[in-house]
Amino acid sequence: MTTDFITQAGRRVLIACETGGQVFYADVVPGTDGVSKPLAAPGPGSDRKHPVVTGNSRGQTLLAWTNGTAWQRGGSVDWQVFDQSGRPTDARGTAPGVPVWGLIAAYTQPDGSFTIIY
Repeated sequence: MTTDFITQAGRRVLIACETGGQVFYADVVPGTDGVSKPLAAPGPGSDRKHPVVTGNSRGQTLLAWTNGTAWQRGGSVDWQVFDQSGRPTDARGTAPGVPVWGLIAAYTQPDGSFTIIY
């Protein structure tokens, strides 16, 4: 089991999803029902689930997800920030502690930084 995600970030509408153990995000194309080419989290994905996505006023996008979670099993949270062109930046990380049955949430601070809650 996994979850999908949709949010508004300024004038952008962002979606995130998981398939085959890998997580992706895309922009909804304004005025259409289409989406941009989905961008995957860097590296091999095999156990990534429950993605969330948010953006800031600088055009950066945060994609965060759980790793290793399963039925009655917690895991870690991983994240990657992408620049306004969709390229991964050096801002990425991982942290243990997603509890059993836990999910993550993310939001953008007024200064443009990102916060992940779990």
